[in-house]
Amino acid sequence: MIAAQLTARFPNGMSSLAILLHVEQQTGSYAAAGLVLAATSVGQAVAGPLTSRWMGAWGMRRVLTLTLSVCVIAVLGLALLPLTLPGYMVLGCVAGLSTPPIQAAVRTIYPKLVNSSQLTPLFSLDASLQEIIWILAPVLITLVSTQIGTVEGLLLVAIILVAGGAWFILSPEVGRVRIPRSRNALGKVVLKPPVLLATVIGFLLIGACAAVEVGVVASFEHGSLAAGLVLAVFSVGSLAGGLAFGHIPIGPWAMARRLVIVTVGLALTMVMLNAYWLGGTLVLAGIGIAPALAVLFAITSASVKFSETAEAFGWAGTGQLIGAAAGSAVAGFLVDVGDWRGAYLAATVFAGVGLIVSIVFVRAFPDLRGRDASPTPDTEPLAVTPS
Repeated sequence: MIAAQLTARFPNGMSSLAILLHVEQQTGSYAAAGLVLAATSVGQAVAGPLTSRWMGAWGMRRVLTLTLSVCVIAVLGLALLPLTLPGYMVLGCVAGLSTPPIQAAVRTIYPKLVNSSQLTPLFSLDASLQEIIWILAPVLITLVSTQIGTVEGLLLVAIILVAGGAWFILSPEVGRVRIPRSRNALGKVVLKPPVLLATVIGFLLIGACAAVEVGVVASFEHGSLAAGLVLAVFSVGSLAGGLAFGHIPIGPWAMARRLVIVTVGLALTMVMLNAYWLGGTLVLAGIGIAPALAVLFAITSASVKFSETAEAFGWAGTGQLIGAAAGSAVAGFLVDVGDWRGAYLAATVFAGVGLIVSIVFVRAFPDLRGRDASPTPDTEPLAVTPS
């Protein structure tokens, strides 16, 4: 299941960079590329809670198959059609709206695959191993897009979407796990303090990562493989941090400690434009990212009923995607009006605000030390017939 979902989500690590490189090459503007990325991310953000909730009503396989089909068509359109900026934004939004909710599906399945004591370590392992996507995907898509062509880069994204999505959809676990239909109104679950915190901090953390992506591409220009390598190093730091610290019990201050590392590392990126310096500072920042994501997954799962899990992760994903949109757009504009430092400044501010939020609202974080992170089972009244 881990291998299937990592493959299905591999295009997530390629699509933003592929679109950024393609639109920048076609329009000559990082701001235009940032707007298209923003449109894509906003589409994903709007669809996240809806498609996740639909899985409880229609079944995971039906929703995943439908969204995958539309998403592939939209990516092919971005690659092959002669478009102006509004056209790129429309197709980017369609691709975002139809992004298969793989992450919400797999994190709903996880509690059914392992016992309660293994769930938090599994979330940590998942958060760490997903960095493989961010290590390999940027290098691969940068190599293809810069050495072969940006059209070919987007076509590669479409091919992996089909292959990985089919593997995940056909996995036996996807057919066996049935998500109960949620009894609450859409959006009610996000009002729970841990879910709301996970959504807000996810917005800020992924916003910082998206700004870093734009900054790295702008630092080394369109044709440099160094951009992909530096982004890969960023993810190596996150992978190392997740594997090294994933076993640490999650208390109320866990998020703040992890975000201190991220904020300090990102602040140091602005000192100088040098591949080795950027690589080192981004490794430092990356050490806190996977452990922070593991905290987000665990507090979300532990605070909801099983029928609400997919929607809760959908909202958390929406927060992250809106953050990606904001981070990309802000960083793109700052690069256009200034230089590469603007993108890293944006990243540092996003992470710093996340740190402040995690400190101010520390009492809202559940203490999971020695506690089960599984969602609460759904219960309902039983009708008893008098004998």
